[in-house]
Amino acid sequence: MIRKNPNGDLPIIHPDAFVDPTAIVCGKVIIEKNVFIGPYAVIRADETDEKGDMQPIIIQEGANIQDGVVIHSKSGAAVTAGAATSIAHRAIVHGPCTVGKGVFIGFNSVLFDCVIGDGSAVRHNAVVDGVELPSGFYVPSTMRIGPQTDLTEIPRMSVAATAFSEDVAQTNVKLVQGYKAIQNEL
Repeated sequence: MIRKNPNGDLPIIHPDAFVDPTAIVCGKVIIEKNVFIGPYAVIRADETDEKGDMQPIIIQEGANIQDGVVIHSKSGAAVTAGAATSIAHRAIVHGPCTVGKGVFIGFNSVLFDCVIGDGSAVRHNAVVDGVELPSGFYVPSTMRIGPQTDLTEIPRMSVAATAFSEDVAQTNVKLVQGYKAIQNEL
């Protein structure tokens, strides 16, 4: 469902993106070319700051937002999902948040008030809260990263982890093309 927010902002969706009919995209959201928005995802830009303003939620080209993902923002803060980024099933991305290019966010992970650098991975059931991760970091499954975390103890991306992230992104671009081809069929 594509709908306005209380301010009257309507999502801007590139014609070459695919948004599953069960997904909800609300408000000041920009979805670029070749983006896949999976079943039951919710992307909602509807809260404002104290002045009544809000920044957009931007899903950049070739990104994929998989089944059941929730993307929202506190007090109208910006959220960006970078190009060729994969946000896997049931993850929560709550702004303010910037997810760089070519990033993989694993199942059930939670991001809040953070920056995830380009080419990083946050694996399944991990939490990143209130911290900026530089490019190329690998957050193992179930790990919690916060302001007190010693980032020198966080591993870097391996060749295998990078290949996995790239494969997921490419698979979902193919899904965009496949679903766009059949979207008008009963």
